[in-house]
Amino acid sequence: MAHSTVGVIFSNIHDENISELSRHRTMASVPFGGRYRLIDFALSNMVNSGITTVGIVTKNNYQSLIDHLGSGKEWDLARKDGGIILLPPYSDETDKPYTTRLEALMSITGFLNHRKEDYVVISDCDGIAHMDVADIVRFHEEKGADITMVYHDETHPCESSYFMTLEPDAAGRVKGIKINPKDLEGKTYHLYVNVMVMSREFLISTIQDAVTRGFSSFGRDILTKNVDTLKIYGYAFRGYYAGVNSMTDYYVHSMELLDGTVRSELFGGRDIYTKVRDSAPSKYLEGASVTNSLISDGCVVEGTVENCILFRGVKVGKGSVIKNSIIMQDTVIGENVTLDCVITDKNVVIRDRRSLAGCAELPYFISKGRML
Repeated sequence: MAHSTVGVIFSNIHDENISELSRHRTMASVPFGGRYRLIDFALSNMVNSGITTVGIVTKNNYQSLIDHLGSGKEWDLARKDGGIILLPPYSDETDKPYTTRLEALMSITGFLNHRKEDYVVISDCDGIAHMDVADIVRFHEEKGADITMVYHDETHPCESSYFMTLEPDAAGRVKGIKINPKDLEGKTYHLYVNVMVMSREFLISTIQDAVTRGFSSFGRDILTKNVDTLKIYGYAFRGYYAGVNSMTDYYVHSMELLDGTVRSELFGGRDIYTKVRDSAPSKYLEGASVTNSLISDGCVVEGTVENCILFRGVKVGKGSVIKNSIIMQDTVIGENVTLDCVITDKNVVIRDRRSLAGCAELPYFISKGRML
């Protein structure tokens, strides 16, 4: 597997889904679960399957992503040959950043041409899952597929502005692909989770053919129009999957981590890697009360915390009551503050005696660096 497959991860696709959190960063570097970033899941899935070269397709706001990835040593990708390779949004043919997935693929053909691996695994950063990529590649080989698309059975309508559903037959051959279907209420459907496998040579030839034909959309011009002629197969992923398609999704799936069953499925077995920080242990001072919460390193808690996720370095003042909230890194909460269903970005300051509340469907969001 290590010598036969190269990974490609799109860092900016779907930024508009959670524009509040991606205003100053890529979708890939959105914080999740107390100490992780969304890219950690796609990247760890590839590394755990033996992939040693991963190209990260960037577009804008990627300084935070660069800081997070560093040399790639946390993922065992600090290598002389391969490792993490940041792919800029410009190609040799244009000085304009891409606007579609197909244009992004066109911009990285140089990277693909210089690789020697047989297969390419392409992934976005909007999905949270513990996935065996090696098994998907084996499935692709066994079926002799041109394209393998990973799907997950869903029962709730997708909130993304652009998504695809698959219609596979009993053997897994995809007979139909729909883009943004509207009739999903009350139905179980096969949601494409933005993970795909192709041979490297096939991907390069497909991109070149798309350029000559003036195509602009990978989904509409290549997948849906050629579903009858290409051997497209659907790989059913049966494990826990969380798609981050809105702030409501982000909040709900974050809160699901407070369920031990979800944590075991997502973090059990092979590791999900992330940037390591040598922070001091969290401190719980006199009067602190913490129940059913995830508390990261370096926090100082004097108040009450219930059903919350606290990132590194959060401070909760005396007499404050924080419930059902996601408090990101280095946020300072003063004394006698009340928060319920609140999401704070990094470095927020909430002064004494403030009271803020939202709901699960519309959490109250405080942007990075604000003081209230």
